[in-house]
Amino acid sequence: MQRNYILFNNHTNGLKLESFLKKNNIKYTISPTPRKLSTSCGISIMYKKEDEQKIKKIVKENDIEVKGFYTI
Repeated sequence: MQRNYILFNNHTNGLKLESFLKKNNIKYTISPTPRKLSTSCGISIMYKKEDEQKIKKIVKENDIEVKGFYTI
């Protein structure tokens, strides 16, 4: 089973994106960042692949810094 993650450089950007996901009724889960991906700020957001383009649009329109989108 593949899982999709958004990684952040800091908690602030993760929480900022979370608020926009809530407003847009996009399902997500706040998760510890898998060690396979990074030892960055410690939190990541898991999301459904079908929501990825919507999320990328939100990130761009709201100037939210992310480390990247990853699938493992």
